[in-house]
Amino acid sequence: MTKLLIWRHGNTDWNAARRVQGQSDVALNDLGRRQAAEAAPLLAALRPGRIWSSDLSRARDTAAALAAVTGLPVRTDARLRERHFGDWQGLHLTEIAERHPEAHARWRAGDPDPGCGVESLDVLGKRIGSALQEIAEAAAGETIVVATHGGAARQACGYLLGWDPSVLSTIGPMHNCHWAELHHEADRGWRLQAYNAGRLVSGAPAEAV
Repeated sequence: MTKLLIWRHGNTDWNAARRVQGQSDVALNDLGRRQAAEAAPLLAALRPGRIWSSDLSRARDTAAALAAVTGLPVRTDARLRERHFGDWQGLHLTEIAERHPEAHARWRAGDPDPGCGVESLDVLGKRIGSALQEIAEAAAGETIVVATHGGAARQACGYLLGWDPSVLSTIGPMHNCHWAELHHEADRGWRLQAYNAGRLVSGAPAEAV
């Protein structure tokens, strides 16, 4: 059985300010580094054999906390990045609502392709889902930790599990430094074992941007 642990990165100053990160390379803050350090032993106890990460620093530095505990190298893949938020990257959520009210309303209502250069959910799911499928196939029978991003993690779960978008839209955002656990068996495919697992260090925002 292959186990896949899809791990959201730790907190950043943009998370705390509710500013859209997308694929902007924003570093962990002190809270985020502490969250990663506290989550690492919990994940290490699950005996991972490989660690993968998005190439953005907030994910790489989160993965590095686990690497420091396990001694495993961290491999990176740009396909594991967060959703690209187009014209919205770097903006506060209130600024988006003011500047792009119609697209913002569509996004809040769950439109998978709201415009303004925002990557569609279908493209996001195929991008990260195919990457995870390749990673899992190359390490069949192992436990793999993948440090990625909130929106990307949720969409990846939906892709691997074959969920209809209407089902995926009912799943809440993942907290910083929490993870989803999926198991794969040849005769049963992917199954979700846990979502938003971990230890809540603080009440930091969990908005997946």
